[in-house]
Amino acid sequence: MPGEQELPSTLRRSEQGARRTWIAAHDSAVEQYGEGERAHRVAYSALKHSYEKVGDHWERKEGGRKGPSDELAATPRGTGGHSGGGTDENASKGHLYELAKRLGVEGRSRMSKAELAAAVEKANRSATRRARS
Repeated sequence: MPGEQELPSTLRRSEQGARRTWIAAHDSAVEQYGEGERAHRVAYSALKHSYEKVGDHWERKEGGRKGPSDELAATPRGTGGHSGGGTDENASKGHLYELAKRLGVEGRSRMSKAELAAAVEKANRSATRRARS
């Protein structure tokens, strides 16, 4: 199965459901579009409908909520938009605050929802970088 061999490190550290979702979407995209970047984008877009990135791994969204995590995952290919890097930007401010707290984000109590989402995204990238080294 090509998806298993292409599995990103953040998904190797994630629960089986997240891995299964990414692999199934990736393999389907490979059949339709061929191997490459497009297959990875499709797989991540599918993953972001049920999972969000927390630190160096992916977790099921709060309350089992489903739907796109960010502007880019919600739009058709090629129409642009911002990717939250796996951060569920559509989550409540309270949820983003709790994630920021778990990730040790400083100054979180004074941040707006957009600032919390950006800070969580930055903390996620840092945690992934540390986990890879």
